[in-house]
Amino acid sequence: MDFSNKITQLFGIRYPIIQAGMVWTSGWRLASAVSNAGGLGLIGSGSMYPEQLREHIIKCKAATSFPFGVNIPLLYPDIEKHINIVLEEKIPIIFTSAGNPGIWTSVLKNKGIKVVHVVSSSRFAGKAEDAGCDAVVAEGFEAGGHNGREETTSLILIPSVVERVKIPVIAAGGIGTGKQMFAAMALGAEGVQVGTRFVMSEEASAHPDFKNYVLNAAEGDTMLSMKSLVPVRLLKNHFFKVVSEAEQAGESVEKLRELLGRGRAKKGMFEGDLEQGELEIGQVSAMIHDILPAAQIIENLWFEFRKTWADPLSCNPQ
Repeated sequence: MDFSNKITQLFGIRYPIIQAGMVWTSGWRLASAVSNAGGLGLIGSGSMYPEQLREHIIKCKAATSFPFGVNIPLLYPDIEKHINIVLEEKIPIIFTSAGNPGIWTSVLKNKGIKVVHVVSSSRFAGKAEDAGCDAVVAEGFEAGGHNGREETTSLILIPSVVERVKIPVIAAGGIGTGKQMFAAMALGAEGVQVGTRFVMSEEASAHPDFKNYVLNAAEGDTMLSMKSLVPVRLLKNHFFKVVSEAEQAGESVEKLRELLGRGRAKKGMFEGDLEQGELEIGQVSAMIHDILPAAQIIENLWFEFRKTWADPLSCNPQ
């Protein structure tokens, strides 16, 4: 089945499947593998020093001739250095998150870059559109990592954002199968951004122990934590328990920052410390039971999406 819509046309890709630019897991190997398979790979710059970002971009260019992009959290301390690097390296697609899109969107657009901003509410989607973004990612409460304070689920958020803006909407949060992709697009999305399923790929730079821990996750094993600081969805472990107890005890924001310290996500996701590390992952982790090549993940998503598209009733369990 040939497929073309606003998202495939916007990015010049075969499938409307975007790999999320996640910290500590989304380096050049994953991004290039996704792009080579027909999706849009993103380098996650939030866990990279500026020169590390440049190195990943150069290696990604060497590994794929297809479009790829960079995700830049706008609250990153060295944001100007990251912006300068993507401009110098002539990256054609930038996803921004965690900040005000009004600050950098025009700078990027003036260089011919396509800009997409991640939002957790229809109100912020409107602000992204007003800032000149080419599309928005509507990321629901189910997503892993940093999350919206509104706690709006994808089932509510996606149609709300679609109704609010005229630019294309990419759905994220709780999407790891072709059936879930079909559901998101039935709600009006033009594409999907997938994070957790790609964390569980062979090319993701997450530590093997973290991946294996995710394989054993069940429903309810992730929860939104640190709501008074920076809401983030985590797998339950010793660190999660300590933070949860501190929150329930009414500890101050300063105390929570002290508990968080520095490098908790690196410790857990990249170095494999399953007790003291921060383990960011989405709710859909409960449905993932294997670690696959990124190309196989793309193929599985698209095959199931096509099958459901051809016969929506076939998705009903027998």
